[in-house]
Amino acid sequence: MPRLWTDTIDTHRQAVREATLDSAAALVAQRGVRGVTMVQIAEAAGIGRATLYKYFPDVESILATWHQRQIRRHLDHLASVAAAANGPADRLESVLRTYARISTLVGAHHDQRLIDFLHRDPQVARAERELRRMIGGLIREASAIGAVRTDVRPGELAEYCLHALGAARRARSAAAVDRLVGLTLNGLRPLG
Repeated sequence: MPRLWTDTIDTHRQAVREATLDSAAALVAQRGVRGVTMVQIAEAAGIGRATLYKYFPDVESILATWHQRQIRRHLDHLASVAAAANGPADRLESVLRTYARISTLVGAHHDQRLIDFLHRDPQVARAERELRRMIGGLIREASAIGAVRTDVRPGELAEYCLHALGAARRARSAAAVDRLVGLTLNGLRPLG
């Protein structure tokens, strides 16, 4: 098969997949997890049902794939935030602030049933480990310059940060998120 033809087919497949994921997410946001069917997703994506079934066997697999894409985007965004910041302490603070804002958006845009459904996926546990490693590494870097306490292991402090900032999902304002981030950062400061 000629390369141009292969590239065109691959591009088309990727476009169909992305349209399917985006359509499913929009429908679930409007109707809830249980209110969406494969027929509705196919119509919203502008594809036939048979085509949709070539890509995904059911609504749950579409949502799981969408969620995996979202997780990857969030992790990549956090990594780019860390890379753009100046110095270890700034990297840590920037990533924690961004994580809290992401948590706020997730809490605001998804009902608890969807969150519970999506968080059964083993990909979530892998992403959480990756996030803990990222934040633990940033804490390790910041503690090396004296910006973070050293009486608690970086992994434990990373866990503390994630749990504390998880409350941002229920925050009602940007000011509330900023207060949570401030409290979390205060808990990381060196003693004395």
